[in-house]
Amino acid sequence: MVTSDQRRRQLAREKYARQQQRREENRRKAKRRNTVVAAALAVVLAAGGAVYASVALTDGSGKGSDNAAGDTPSSSAPTPSESEQASPEPKLSVDPKATYTMALKTNEGDITITMDAAKTPRTVNSFKHLADKKYFDGTKCHRLTTDGIFVLQCGDPKGDGTGGPGYNIPDENLDALGKAGADGKVTFPAGTVAMANTGQPGTGGSQYFLVYKDTKLPPTYTPFGKIDAAGLKVVQDVAEAGVEGGATDGAPKKAVTIEKATVAKK
Repeated sequence: MVTSDQRRRQLAREKYARQQQRREENRRKAKRRNTVVAAALAVVLAAGGAVYASVALTDGSGKGSDNAAGDTPSSSAPTPSESEQASPEPKLSVDPKATYTMALKTNEGDITITMDAAKTPRTVNSFKHLADKKYFDGTKCHRLTTDGIFVLQCGDPKGDGTGGPGYNIPDENLDALGKAGADGKVTFPAGTVAMANTGQPGTGGSQYFLVYKDTKLPPTYTPFGKIDAAGLKVVQDVAEAGVEGGATDGAPKKAVTIEKATVAKK
């Protein structure tokens, strides 16, 4: 027969075991959380490095180099970890066999972009999702480059290169522009629209760039659209006006605001 004293000791042992189990579970959770934070911080630091290299192209000399490591249409929007994502990547709802058009109504003129969902379904799906939510309405094209690479970069709700939708989409269609040359680059023809990223795979968000003159870049940016002739002329006119302060990389002197963006099946 178990005495009351023995029963108390048994209950105490069981309580202690439960406490130890909870402590161990909390320790494991804390370790996983710290690992996630460290990974996210590493991505942010990597992105910051890309931005720093880009800024270094315009160190006051007003000259750039198409061979510079930072001479890329990079985004410094941090990559959200699984636990930090404000929202998941939107569920695929576009027709993967269809062509879509993204119409950008800007203060400088209309830009129409044709997008092939068969080649870039998740990219097109994301743009339709964001446009339907009026995510791009009222945003500015925050970056223009005029030496080495020739792009106008848009899609950041913050207008400074650090904004994003809270989720990332995978790279797609990376072999569309052919095999890289000896310099590790391919030609993005004028009129191409492609995703910006942090320099790491699978870090596309909402930022994209419009190529207004043939540009050589590594094949690490998802090319997902083509600008119509009238829209290309709009971008070229913005580029001709140059960058603020006479630099070759920065905010366009002729500010471009996307007043309304819509995506529809063609």
